[in-house]
Parts: sequence; structure tokens; C-alpha cells
Amino acid sequence: MNQLDLKGRHAVVTGGATGLGYAIAKRMLASGGEVTLWDREASSMAKARETLLSEYPNSKVNTVHVDVASHESVVQATHQTEAIKAVDILVNCAGITGPNTKVWDYPVQAWRDVMDVNVNGLFYCCKELSAHMRNRAFGRIVNIASVAGKDGNPNASAYSASKAAVIGLTKSLGKELADSGVRVNCVTPAAVKTAIFDQMSAEHIQFMLSKIPMARFGLPEEVAAMVCWLCTEDCSFSTGAVFDLSGGRATY
Repeated sequence: MNQLDLKGRHAVVTGGATGLGYAIAKRMLASGGEVTLWDREASSMAKARETLLSEYPNSKVNTVHVDVASHESVVQATHQTEAIKAVDILVNCAGITGPNTKVWDYPVQAWRDVMDVNVNGLFYCCKELSAHMRNRAFGRIVNIASVAGKDGNPNASAYSASKAAVIGLTKSLGKELADSGVRVNCVTPAAVKTAIFDQMSAEHIQFMLSKIPMARFGLPEEVAAMVCWLCTEDCSFSTGAVFDLSGGRATY
């Protein structure tokens, strides 16, 4: 493991109790950072905190219950978290896939649910925390998009559209903050085998695997490594950028 320097930095990781969020939080602790997990599953957060502290006993891991799909909840979580310590880093991991079906059969409520979490929730988090970072003239925001946002996966229209929106928001916010000390980037993983697979059909999982030239799924630790580098001070001249993590599927 390469050594990254996040000493003294305080990071918020949404969806931090499981999956990619948990892996990113773990790598941040290994890099000397303090982490606050944001998640809507209180029991999962408590378990994640216990496990992380058992491995990194001298670290600080905080938990704040939040539903990112609610602006009011994000505002409250921001106040709670800022009371712990000023936030230097935001990693937006919270996301859902929605069902695997054709557009003409896609349930309207399921579409709204995906957009509420993946797009609106990410916007709320960026809106509230970027204001704090801008006032302090330093910050790092990393949004978890997807290769689906570049290519558009069949039978995953809401997820693909939501991740394309994440890429667009990242580019806009990166430009808006370019004259500050805040850098905003996103990563676009291909399929990474986490619990989110439980939301997908076996056929869709096999389709995603067939598109990856490396012929394997990504590892959460591989995503965490790139995300954590983007959160360091070394990442100083990249903003509004898209970083590929697709095993060669989409390298643009």
C-alpha cells in the first residue's frame, strides 16, 4: 500500500457504512485522517465504526445519521458534523441502482428514488459542504460516478442517467470553485463487487463483466486508493475532472 498523507484532515463519507464508502473510510484512516460516516442505516454505521476502530484504534471515527435524499436531513447532518470538526473532505458514495428493466417498463417511483439519492442527495451534500470549504479556502470533493454515466447501460436507464448527471455536476462545481482552494473531481468505476450487486439481476452483472477488457470486477480497495489520492494536497491542479476506474472499458 502506497502511503498517502491525510494527517489532520477530516472527511465526510456518505454511504460510509458499507461497500465503497467503507473501503474509502478505511483507506483514509490508514492515511492518518479522521472520518465521519454519513449513512441512513444507524446499525450498519455502528458496526462499521466498531470494525474500523478495532483495526485503527488510535483513529477517530464519527457517525451521523442522515438521509441524503432529504435536504433538511443533510443540513442538520452538516451542522452536527461541523460541530465535531471543520470538514476538509467530502466523498459522495451514497447511491442506489434501481431495477434492471427497459425504459418503457421502468416504474416511475423507482426512477424518482434513484434520482433522489444519486443526484439530488449528492447535490445537497455538495451544496452544503462546499460553502463551508470555500469559506475556509480549502477542500476536496470526490463524487462517485460510474462508467454507466459515460456509456449508458441498457436496462439501467435511471442509474446511467443519474451518474451522467454526477459527471456534469462535478464539471460545473469544479469550474465554479477553480479560483478557490477547493478541488472537485469524480471517479467512474466499472462494476465493483460490493453489496450493491444485491440490487442487480444476474444477467445485468454478467453484462457488465463482459464489457471489461481486464475480464474482472474492480476491487473496493482500488477505488479507495484513487479516491484518497484525489483528497490529498498533492491533487492540486485537477478539478472538474473524471478519473477512469473501468479496467479499460472507457478510458476517456
